[in-house]
Amino acid sequence: MEETGELRLFPLNTVLFPGAVLNLHVFEERYRRMIAECLDANEAFGVVLIREGQEAGDPDVTPHEIGTTAEISEVTPLPAGRYYISTTGKRRFRIERIVRRDPYLVARVEYLNDADVDDDEERACELTHRVLGEFREYMKLLVAFSGNASDLDIPHDPTDASYVVGDALQVADALKQRLLELRTAEARLAAELSFLRKLLPQLRSLLERKKAQDSIMRDDAPGGEFRTHQEKYFGKHFSMN
Repeated sequence: MEETGELRLFPLNTVLFPGAVLNLHVFEERYRRMIAECLDANEAFGVVLIREGQEAGDPDVTPHEIGTTAEISEVTPLPAGRYYISTTGKRRFRIERIVRRDPYLVARVEYLNDADVDDDEERACELTHRVLGEFREYMKLLVAFSGNASDLDIPHDPTDASYVVGDALQVADALKQRLLELRTAEARLAAELSFLRKLLPQLRSLLERKKAQDSIMRDDAPGGEFRTHQEKYFGKHFSMN
């Protein structure tokens, strides 16, 4: 039986996966009110990627249909009624209809579980193993490129793994949204494996270029400062073509 209910919505330029942590600075009056009401009622809110419109000051913003509930775990009150909150993604949902827009979006939603598939546990585990093998190599290259250590906990459960990988991939939000919308862990893992096999050669090439550029800049500027613009290589700058 389908589980439905009304849910407060927070449209953002980000995709939240179940299990992922999302920290937010809540400054707009309508969302300050929404968070206060969530805290009073001990309720989650829904994070949805914006399809059309802006994050702040846009009453006519249009969200994507599929999102994830966000459970508030920590709250830090700030001056002028603002909040800094830490949340964790919990459940996927589909918007059935918008029931209210003022002062913030409220929707009637259907909560989603992964669709049933053939009980081929061995196949699911084998696919998870392949994805995690590629993903570990991907994370190792990212750490080498950025210089930032990673303490990411990688689960072996197919569903949990599909969400962790989807959240960690440095790709455009539109691609992350496609992953979130897939109805089974197997479908998400298969898509992620395809993404990783395209991303890894790009990242290896970029890492080699960075090493070469760093070496040249050190040779050309002894004792001086130099900068590398590694941020331009991440996120939307990776191509899936």
